[in-house]
Amino acid sequence: MANILVTGGAGYIGSHTCLELLNAGYDVVVYDNLSNSAQESLNRVESLTGKKLTFIQGDIRDSVALDSVFAEHQIDAVIHFAGLKAVGESQQVPLTYFDNNIAGSIQLVQAMQRAQVFNLVFSSSATVYDEANVSPLNEDMPTGMPSNNYGYTKLIVEQLLQKLSLSDQRWSIALLRYFNPVGAHQSGQIGEDPQGIPNNLMPFVTQVAVGRREKLSIFGDDYDTVDGTGVRDYIHVVDLANAHLCALQNRLNHNGCRAWNIGTGKGKSVLQVKNTFEQVNGVKVAFEISPRREGDVATSFANNVRAIEELNWTPKYNLEDMLKDSWRWQQQNPNGYRD
Repeated sequence: MANILVTGGAGYIGSHTCLELLNAGYDVVVYDNLSNSAQESLNRVESLTGKKLTFIQGDIRDSVALDSVFAEHQIDAVIHFAGLKAVGESQQVPLTYFDNNIAGSIQLVQAMQRAQVFNLVFSSSATVYDEANVSPLNEDMPTGMPSNNYGYTKLIVEQLLQKLSLSDQRWSIALLRYFNPVGAHQSGQIGEDPQGIPNNLMPFVTQVAVGRREKLSIFGDDYDTVDGTGVRDYIHVVDLANAHLCALQNRLNHNGCRAWNIGTGKGKSVLQVKNTFEQVNGVKVAFEISPRREGDVATSFANNVRAIEELNWTPKYNLEDMLKDSWRWQQQNPNGYRD
């Protein structure tokens, strides 16, 4: 079976993908600098699967270290998660984001080229779409200039990879445009563990519910939506992880560069998520309405038909599943991996 290098594999989506890769019989090499993740996630992946993976602590900007990884392991394909992902932080330290996410990705594909490895699945984002597009968003819609520097780095790397594959027919690249990953593995053993104040809705909800935070801030209640709060497409992290396996299989059989939306195709409002979380888990979540955040659009959800038809992938989990699994993880790990 193929040997897969997973950059950023100790993170939230990376760890769930490593688990699915191991269960599917792949050999996995994780390369992660642990700047925003914990090696404990990989220990738990190994115990859940009963299989071993190889962990190497390193930075994707370190070309010498990357070369040694490719020299020591017969890598067949790369799934690239490594990068910084906090939207607010990206506005404060843009150069740090450009260095990690853009320059780091260039170092990675240069190392791949030196090692003659041309299969890549890239962790992208729905933030690359032009904000003028009306949902459901499809892959043929124009990309735009993202209002935050995190989204900008995803767009630039997508464009770099598209140009690269046009210049050299050996490349086979999948661009997976995630919508809003939530949930956790059903065991409650691995899940989302953001450091500091969460940027995303779900860990904020669960941290309030578990008593780590006082209340949830809902940014804006005057959008043109079902209840005035922002509408997003929430996708279970296990469905998202499995999309990487489907994309990997597809790219091992095709050349060129192709983008796929990974979402459920359904939009849910922030208030709907909060209320459903309370209903399915029997807990209350204190909240307050705060001003809108700059750059937030009212509604964003996917047209996922291309992924369903071309990748033979179907999301299996509904919102209730996502919210139960998120709460199980948080209850079992009130302080994340730092218990």
